[in-house]
Amino acid sequence: MTGKIYLVGAGPGDPELLTLKAARLIAAAEVAVFDRLVADAVLDLLPPACLRIDVGKETGRHCVPQDEINAILVNLGLAGHRVVRLKGGDPFIFGRGGEEAEVLAAAGVAFEIVPGITAAAGCAAAAGIPLTHRGVAQGLRLLTGHRQDDGELDFDWHRLADPTCTLVVYMGVASAERLAGGLRGAGLSGETPVAIIERGTTPDQRTLFSSLADLAADMVRWQPKPPSLLIIGAVVNHALTPHMDHVGREAAQ
Repeated sequence: MTGKIYLVGAGPGDPELLTLKAARLIAAAEVAVFDRLVADAVLDLLPPACLRIDVGKETGRHCVPQDEINAILVNLGLAGHRVVRLKGGDPFIFGRGGEEAEVLAAAGVAFEIVPGITAAAGCAAAAGIPLTHRGVAQGLRLLTGHRQDDGELDFDWHRLADPTCTLVVYMGVASAERLAGGLRGAGLSGETPVAIIERGTTPDQRTLFSSLADLAADMVRWQPKPPSLLIIGAVVNHALTPHMDHVGREAAQ
């Protein structure tokens, strides 16, 4: 008899942002398989007897290959275990949850998706930045700055260079200069504001403010560390962080 795999969104870092369902499953987990972006404060909620399988890092390697993670989940499910598969943010937003769900379905392993607060929503809220705002931003686009083959970003820059739309870039630190250049080359003003949110929603959050024109130089100066998220668009000018004393803010000087 097969077990069941719960693909659980662990949110952006603050354990109080877990859904009630996610918190309940974590507290009762028999086995937990987790990524490197799952916050330690969330892992602390696992029961002492829970078997923990860290697939986010391994000695001498950056991460466990996705095919190996898929095999781990299938084998655990076929062995009858009830598994909490923890993913930072939401499992279906740049979390490869869709790939894992397809593999589990093909293997006949029961699974359930438990959504979580994605980094775009959680980090923007923690930094006091409205992702949409009447008369300022009529739309929102979520992008990844990481390419699986480490190749060049291949966005349709002219479609992205829309001043009425907020862009949120996951894993965008390494590609910040290319992003800024592509957007400016497609006509987006160099004065367009940018927020870099490092370790969002955690006590170590750092919120940095720049512009497309200054972004490359500011990234070199500030050296933000992952996990960091970029928010690009006029909504950044509406950040409310001066009134939110739990958020660290470092303005461009």
